[in-house]
Amino acid sequence: MMANEGGSRSVTTEKTITARVVTMSLLADSILAIELKRTDGAPLPPATPGAHIDLHLQNGLIRQYSLTTADGDPASYIVAVKRDRASRGGSAFVHDHLRVGDVIEISAPRNNFPLDEDAKCSVLIAGGIGITPILSMMRRLRENGAAFELHYSCRKPTEVVYAAELAASKEINVHLSQELATIDLQKIIAQAPPNAHFYCCGPLPMIEAFEAAASIVDAERVHVERFSNNAIMATEGGYVVKLERDGRSFVIPQGQTILSVLREAGLELSFSCEQGICGSCETSVVSGRPDHRDSILTEAEREASATMMICCSGSHSDVLVLDL
Repeated sequence: MMANEGGSRSVTTEKTITARVVTMSLLADSILAIELKRTDGAPLPPATPGAHIDLHLQNGLIRQYSLTTADGDPASYIVAVKRDRASRGGSAFVHDHLRVGDVIEISAPRNNFPLDEDAKCSVLIAGGIGITPILSMMRRLRENGAAFELHYSCRKPTEVVYAAELAASKEINVHLSQELATIDLQKIIAQAPPNAHFYCCGPLPMIEAFEAAASIVDAERVHVERFSNNAIMATEGGYVVKLERDGRSFVIPQGQTILSVLREAGLELSFSCEQGICGSCETSVVSGRPDHRDSILTEAEREASATMMICCSGSHSDVLVLDL
């Protein structure tokens, strides 16, 4: 799913929620909008712009999708799912098998890509399906009467989601190109108002181009959400993980992660993507020096090493003590 650079993350601890698919509609080529409501009729947990939820699909897979809406105590959540040609059961299962009336488990919202609503101006940049978290930000900024601009790149007109809504706003530029990274990011960043915050979500070439262009901007004003983690998972092993509250210690062998070893030992731990991009396994570090391999923590957070993602990160220390 996705990861953030900059901003303050929020994580809820509520267990899964039983929800029903109440509507499904085709937004654009190979992109489905799915609306979910609680089966008990109660309000869903509040979500902030940029948040995502987990869908626990009937085939056993857990997948993360960004919310296109961000309302307090919402009656429903809406996610947009693009069919991935390389899908091994996630988006393909959603498109081919999920139906209105189906009941599935979902997570409460997590936000690794938060919107700074106090910013004087927000510059939103999206490529392809990366528009989904950006939409929730755009809608909140518009509700607040806040200054913003949105640059959205798609390969063809039939891939533009919520086209009528986007076309009605003068703050939005839709770029159509076979290459999603062809927006003039340097120009957009250079011409932005002073102290603007920048947000980007899209495919890897766009993210890399954005990060290069945004290198002139203070890090706290640059925010990125990724679809995947490019870092190699820490499976070198050869260190000990001690659980501060549990009291047990575990040797992490070569070929395994901290998460996999602890789960095999019977610990009930929060996890989802197992790639270091969703933040659900974030764990407090008591002592030791983590080998961070996630795409969520900022450089400052990595240096502080107060937390780590145990699904993908390892340890530079011989002993790593976790608050578990």
